Amino acid sequence: MIIRTLKMFGILTAACIALVVMLLLWTRGGYVVAPLVTEDDALPSVIVDGVRLHMRQVDGPAGASTIIVLHGGPGGDFRSLLALSVLSETHNVVFYDQRGAGLSERVPAEKLTLDDYILELDGVKRLVSPNAPVTLIGHSWGAMLATAYMGARPNNVQAAVLIEPGYLDGAGKSAWDAAASRYMSGIGYWAEAVVTGFRAQLLDGPDAAAADDFLIGHMVGVFANHPENPYHCGDGYNAPNWRFGAMASQVWADTPDAVVDHLAADVSNFSGPVLLLAGECNDWLGPLQNSHRQLFGNANLVIIPSAGHDVVWDNLEASLDVIRRFLDVEKAE
Repeated sequence: MIIRTLKMFGILTAACIALVVMLLLWTRGGYVVAPLVTEDDALPSVIVDGVRLHMRQVDGPAGASTIIVLHGGPGGDFRSLLALSVLSETHNVVFYDQRGAGLSERVPAEKLTLDDYILELDGVKRLVSPNAPVTLIGHSWGAMLATAYMGARPNNVQAAVLIEPGYLDGAGKSAWDAAASRYMSGIGYWAEAVVTGFRAQLLDGPDAAAADDFLIGHMVGVFANHPENPYHCGDGYNAPNWRFGAMASQVWADTPDAVVDHLAADVSNFSGPVLLLAGECNDWLGPLQNSHRQLFGNANLVIIPSAGHDVVWDNLEASLDVIRRFLDVEKAE
């Protein structure tokens, strides 16, 4: 009996080793992760609150007011939103990757709280528009952050465009988690995670966070591209990105509902105009925007046709038309 057990153990061990070797051979390839601003001095960057951020500013006419664009995630970057730079016809337009995300510096988990993001946005605002309030354009998580900032610093914001915030309280987060789990499960999903995990181990830098960013970034793409996920209109979720921030995403996923409730807890402090945009294809997050609109004293909701969750990328022309009209009204007021 002992000999039979040892033989079986040996066979299983050999099979596991063979499987690992096969996966290593199968996943060989030149996998690349973009360097951060802390590794590549050629990337445009600024230091805000002691953290080096990847930032780009497109200047508008002399004396123009400023728009700050907030990307999704947490962990995403502003690459898919760069087309909003054409708003420099009338405004200064500022893009930045948030701490721990995109090409910005990676920071410890304890520096990735909601309060940290608000303080960071404070610092960006002081840098790009020290003497005048700004307009915020936020997508997904960026719209959630914008909402929290409007409540915390109402005098710093004159107007906001909120593009499909995913949720604005703890109950909404729990509902989002439950719905999202449908697209992050099954044999196919976990097989992809295992293979990508092996690929991640073959990365040689450029920094300590690269492997995790590669793995989680890829799996976020698998989630978004799930054929039944209404994040896209059926042709896949193809919005581009530079690099995902794994730790930023995980820290927010682990954030208690009581903290998430602060996203919109003080939004009644803000009385300026708000434009909510939703994608026509997204019957998951799109309908939520009707209830989100009720949180603001002066808000309108516009549905963008032929667009999923990444509204601006999916239908730039229609998005710009609505945003420009909103900015014209806001400017006139």
